This record gives sequence, structure tokens and C-alpha cells, in this order.
Amino acid sequence: MAVTNQASTYDAVIVGSGPNGLAAGIRLALEGLSVKIFEAADTIGGGMRTSELMKTGFKHDICSAIHPVAASSPFLKQLPLDKHGLQWVHPIHPAAHPLDGENTIIQYSDLEEMTFHLESDGNQYKEIVKPLLENWDELTRDFLGPLRYPDNPMQMASFGLKALQPASMFQTRFKLERTKALFAGMVAHSMLPLDYWSTTAIGLVFWGTAHTGGWPMPKGGSQSLADAMARYFKSLGGTIETGCEIKRVQQLPKTKAVLFDLTPLQILRIVAGDFPLEYRRKLNKFRYGPGAFKIDYILKEPVPWRDYECRRAGTVHLGGTFNEIAEAENRTNQGHHPDRPFVLVAQQSLFDSTRTPDDKHTLWAYCHVPNGSVTDMTEAIENQIERFAPGFKDIIDEKSTMNTADFLQYNANYIGGDINGGKQNLGQLFKRPTNIINPYKTPAKGIYICSSSTPPGGGVHGMCGFHAANAVLKKEFGIKKSDWKFKY
Repeated sequence: MAVTNQASTYDAVIVGSGPNGLAAGIRLALEGLSVKIFEAADTIGGGMRTSELMKTGFKHDICSAIHPVAASSPFLKQLPLDKHGLQWVHPIHPAAHPLDGENTIIQYSDLEEMTFHLESDGNQYKEIVKPLLENWDELTRDFLGPLRYPDNPMQMASFGLKALQPASMFQTRFKLERTKALFAGMVAHSMLPLDYWSTTAIGLVFWGTAHTGGWPMPKGGSQSLADAMARYFKSLGGTIETGCEIKRVQQLPKTKAVLFDLTPLQILRIVAGDFPLEYRRKLNKFRYGPGAFKIDYILKEPVPWRDYECRRAGTVHLGGTFNEIAEAENRTNQGHHPDRPFVLVAQQSLFDSTRTPDDKHTLWAYCHVPNGSVTDMTEAIENQIERFAPGFKDIIDEKSTMNTADFLQYNANYIGGDINGGKQNLGQLFKRPTNIINPYKTPAKGIYICSSSTPPGGGVHGMCGFHAANAVLKKEFGIKKSDWKFKY
């Protein structure tokens, strides 16, 4: 067993260099601790990697592409990542949602502009969103973390009463099908059926981010965010070793604490008999969600959207009406492949010229599929794009696909292609992976979990790592919040 209080080589070690592993490392290093991160791959970043998949000079984000939650992260936005190479690129519009036979509905950054364009639903939208924006910093600290007594109970209660509702119920507040469709596109990021309890939460969060930090992309690709975090971590004295897969805990150097930026299935394999039987059973019961099927494109020209306004958005949601999107997500969660899936599209090269070496363009698109599916969804995705952009198929130069097996090969955290670190239904929203009170601590001495399999779940925000590191500071080093060097 590597975890010991005797003559430790490092105060803490972290397995995995995704956004949460890097965030945990930074958080611990900010308190003056010696920290080392181990990464199995040859490059750091986890879901934040960028690669040249097809042609030299064309940069494709492998998983995460647009980062609204990173821009709103209470921890990440306090870090001087700009001094370590991070530049955010903000599209003109955060998102667009094209519809059949009518104008695209745009997600505007300005609340008043959004209210105006929603017409008869404008006042209702403003009534819902404005209180979020007025208390955004406090709310993000509360809901991007474990279940605890909130800093502002009244604000959080107001948010929670809305957030806990199924999206299928909440959408009845709106009169226009256009507004309902826009809401469905936001909620569908959850990869859950829209009639599940708490699905409204993700829609409200994405609406809030659109009016606060925006939906930016890192200049040069998501790898730029990972690299900036790594540079800052190293500037604090941290070290990173890549190309080192940890298969058993005994491989690790002596340390007081080990933090795993991994999912329960992998941790079980590594830690093995150090966990009590009952805890192993609980980890085995942890449920993974739907997977993803993704296509990266090199295009001869920008996507020929029927509505030119779509070119002004970094993200485009394709799926049509609320009912269409709800049906697609229901079928996916029931183990089927919808003919018309909900498709997420990112248009990075329209706003970041460093993504391509010439006047061609990159495109990033994916849909949800049943966990473990190896069905090729290329035709279904391209039909959805063609539906709103006639002539799209004619401008494809090259493409590269990833099914759920490819995602798992790329990142061992993506069990069955689940990019969220586990299903984010109400039962696993706060009880990730097993414990509501302290979800980051395991029964084994000095062993912690800091991945998206802990609260607040999936997304590039680093808050799982941040809160896990705080648990380590308190339990293993006796550092109280009042004595933190880092003020939060």
C-alpha cells in the first residue's frame, strides 16, 4: 500500500490529468503542498485534448470543444490562466437552434436582446433568468459542488425548486414552440430523458452561462486550456509524469493522499482489496450513462446553413422541436438509435483562424447513443445537418468518426462512451459515486476520488477536483477553511 504518513515523497499524488486532476493538483499546490500527477497517455488533458486527426495543421478537439461551464467555474476563473497562455475566443452568439420552415432561434448574450427576440415568452424568460444572473457567483458556488448548506439558502431554494423539475414539466411555462425547442437543446446536454426529475437544472445553468461568462472556446483548441492549467500547476512546484499508467496502487510513491481522476470501475481495479466489501459493492452499482458518436470534419467552406445567423454561433443545436428532442433522448436511454438524433455542432474555425492552415474549415459534431453502442451514426448526423444546411454533404473534404469503443480507447474514463463520468440522474446527482455527506473520501486511508464521478459531475469546470482537494486538506492535513492561503 503506497499511502502512508511515514516519510512521504509527496504530500499528495493524483492519477489522471483531466480538468479535475489538474484542478485538484493546483488547489493542493496553492496551499504549499508537494504534488505529482500521473497520466497514462503521452499528453495531458483528458477530455481537453486537441489533435491533428486527418491533415497537418487542422486542429480538432477530441471531446470537449466549447466551455461555458469552465468560463463560469468559481475556481477556474480565479486562476491566472491567461498569464500561462490561455486565450478565450467568444463567438458572436453563444448558440443557435435552427427550426424547419422558420427563422433560427438564437441564444443571445444580452438579456434584454434575448427578452426582445423571444416575443411573447420574453417576460417569462426574463423572470426565470434574471434572478440567476443577479446571484450568479453565489449560485455557482452552491450548485457546482457537493450537497451542503448553501451560502445563500433563499437564493438556492428558489433555484432548486425550479431546477428539480423535469424539463417536460418546466417547458409548459412557455407559449411558443420556438422557446420550448431552445430549452430542449440546453437540457439535452444532460444526456437524460427530458421527463426525468432535475433535468431543468442543466437548462437553467446553460442559460445562466450564456449571459455571464459566455460559451467560449480556447484559442488553438481545448488543449490550450489543459496546457495553461499544467503550466500554472508547475509554476506552483507541481510535477507531471505522462506515459505512466497506474494499474495498482503499489506503483505510486509514498504519499499522504492519493486522488483518482478516474471512474469507479477503474478505481476498483487499481485499489482492489484495500476497500471494504460493502464499499466495493456500492461502487459496482454505480451506473454509467449513454455514450457518444462523434464526427470531425474538414470542410471546403463554412456550413451552408439555410439561416445565415447560424454562422454567427459557436454552437448549433440540431433536433427540431422540444418533442422531437425529447423523443430522441428517450429512445437513446432505452437502448435505441433514433433516426433523427439530437446533434451538437461546434464551429470553431469560424472564430479561431489558428484551427486551420488555409481557407478550409473544421467542424465538430456528435450525438448521443446507448452505452457501448458501435452503431455508425454518420448518416443520421449528416442528415440532421443537411436538414438545416442543404448542400452540406457536398462540401465535406474529409471526416473522422469515433464510436463509443473509440472513445474508451482514447480515454479510459469514458466507460461505454459515457463522457460524463456516470449517469447524472437525480439518484446519482449528489450521491456520486456512493456517499452524499463526503462523496470524495473512500473508506481506504488516504484514498480520494476527484473525477466527474463525484459532484457536481460532468463538464470542464474543475470543481470535482477542487472540492476533493479541499476534503484532503481538511482530513489529511488538518487545514481548515479559515487557514487557507487560497481565498474562495
